[in-house]
Amino acid sequence: MTTGRRVAVYGGSFDPITNGHLDVIERALTIFDQVVVGVAGHPTKKTLFTTQERIDLIKASVAARGISDVEVTAVTGLLADLANEVQATAFVRGLRSGVDYENEQPMVIHNRLLTHGIETVLLVGDPALSHVSSSFVKELASYGADISQMAPPIVVAALKTKFTPA
Repeated sequence: MTTGRRVAVYGGSFDPITNGHLDVIERALTIFDQVVVGVAGHPTKKTLFTTQERIDLIKASVAARGISDVEVTAVTGLLADLANEVQATAFVRGLRSGVDYENEQPMVIHNRLLTHGIETVLLVGDPALSHVSSSFVKELASYGADISQMAPPIVVAALKTKFTPA
């Protein structure tokens, strides 16, 4: 990595990635030279997609939108460890509402302490996507609803596969 390069780490479970997540990545790339997307596996959180499936969906979604300067990797420990490893200059998080701010605040403080000062940039997402969450997308998809405005086409197809009886 080149000295002076501004790298942001964007962590989450991304189960699955949504258009809201992609909006945050695109906005982050207007500030940073690279965004490293850290796909987390939480021991207490059951995901619909495996870690590798989520990584593949993110890579394909980013490529389909022509977004470059994005690296996608699994996070097996703390997100702070990944930030230190890639010499990140910041964490990036998306905000949909004031509730998101309240939920993010403790993580911002902990990450700053764990990384000896790496700050977090909170990006307000596109208001048209403020209602979109991975959980909501999965729930709608499980009922066969049209989620094409909320998720990339590859995710829409992957969810149809997951929710189509064998």
